[in-house]
Amino acid sequence: MAAQKRRLGRGLASLIDETADVGAATGQQGLQTVPIESVRPNPHNPRSEFDETELSELADSIREKGLVQPLLVRPTEGAGYELVAGERRWRAAQMAALHKVPVIVRTLSDQESLELAIIENVQRADLNAMEEARGYKQLMDRFKHTQEGLSSAVGKSRSHVANTLRLMKLPESVQTLVEQGALSAGHARALVGRSDAEALARKIVARGLNVRDVEALVQQTGSKQKRRAGRSSRQDADTRAAASELADALGLTVKIKPGPGETGEVRIGYQTLEQLEGIRTRILSRANKHK
Repeated sequence: MAAQKRRLGRGLASLIDETADVGAATGQQGLQTVPIESVRPNPHNPRSEFDETELSELADSIREKGLVQPLLVRPTEGAGYELVAGERRWRAAQMAALHKVPVIVRTLSDQESLELAIIENVQRADLNAMEEARGYKQLMDRFKHTQEGLSSAVGKSRSHVANTLRLMKLPESVQTLVEQGALSAGHARALVGRSDAEALARKIVARGLNVRDVEALVQQTGSKQKRRAGRSSRQDADTRAAASELADALGLTVKIKPGPGETGEVRIGYQTLEQLEGIRTRILSRANKHK
């Protein structure tokens, strides 16, 4: 497994180079040409978005020059193969009406297949940041990778893996904006952990802010939130103190409920009609003294 990790870390190209000279005589592994209908997509491929215009352009190229780079597949139970890497090329080959496609067949575990699918897309910058984050999370959840082990397997720094995984904490609506390309990963990272992430994301898109602008906006709104939280904390302490003083003076339960601005309610609890009469008498007596 350690040797396989090193091979994965070097990337997909090195794996293809290692297998290209394996003859078809093995029957199971090596470079082969197979019917396109015998290849099915990988259900765990982290990539979920395929641009139709780009697929159409690639299909035109395949019609003219053929499928130059083989697909990487693994054998399935019974007949057929499952894609490990190259789903974009496989889709375009279907559009180009190819009957057969070149493949490199490798016997791979689920973990190795998923790692290579992520590596291919990450190294070619084909994944958007959310797809990359979900791919990393799959590897961690399904195969118990640590961030350090994951960074080694996919050939990325630990900080890159950690920052990418943090995007999974964003609200779904913000994740969608990242997937659509309306927000970059840099924009999105600045919003992680913010209670107002959705509102800020809408503001970023509407104003066309760059990452530096976003960082300044987040810092500004963060300072305002801290000031409001500080004022709220002080008000809460003053409110509790006032309620305690009134409760001591009346010998009853007193609750103060702040409202918007400087408004609020004072609630005095009583258990008998005599206590209610005592409250009424005190209030009216004080009011009459000031007439």
